[in-house]
Amino acid sequence: MNIFKSHFWYQKGQRNGIFILIILIIIFQFIIVFVDFSPEEKVNMHTPKVMAFGHQIDSLKKNNLENRKPKIFPFNPNYITDYKGAQLGMSLVEIDKLLAFRKTGKFINSKKEFQKVTTISDSLLNSISSYFKFPDWVVKRKQNMQLSTSRDTRLFTEKSKYIVTSTDINLAVKEDLKTINGIGEKLSERIIKYRSKLQGFSTPNQLYEVWGLGTEVVVKLLLVFKLSLIHI
Repeated sequence: MNIFKSHFWYQKGQRNGIFILIILIIIFQFIIVFVDFSPEEKVNMHTPKVMAFGHQIDSLKKNNLENRKPKIFPFNPNYITDYKGAQLGMSLVEIDKLLAFRKTGKFINSKKEFQKVTTISDSLLNSISSYFKFPDWVVKRKQNMQLSTSRDTRLFTEKSKYIVTSTDINLAVKEDLKTINGIGEKLSERIIKYRSKLQGFSTPNQLYEVWGLGTEVVVKLLLVFKLSLIHI
């Protein structure tokens, strides 16, 4: 009992001090709970400066997310691995189709052919095809094919606009002959020059005697123009 009394026995001044301390603690707790310390003037979050600052923070967050994304560099789609295909968003089935096609020794040379082989969706093709990098010879071949197609289309359009003045090969002028695919300025001049030398074609076989006029072009020529026995 003496031990407990030694711990709980205080003088009158000490007891008063403890009592005052308890009262102060209660007062501070009351102030903390019931007194509002927030500033009376509220900050307007819709001012131009605040909104500009918020947009700047959003932009920094967006740039940070973009920098964290794995970057895609140009690549040859013929050499896509399982890991690379998964990064691009391809399924295992689509990747297996590509690998099976490559095992045959063939190569993909266009994005349309890539979609045909892998059967990927149009949306996925549009998102990754911009990174496709084919060999230089493939690119040059495509450019040459496009130029050739454009040239043939232009020549066909120009020829189709021309109205033939005569369907008689012995009366046809250069522009008439040039409507035939394969006959240009020089060949049309040779045909007319040789026709003048013969004083008019009398048999179809004489057309084969014109230098540079091939068999296919002669056949096309005779399908459009008839051969009369008029001498000029």
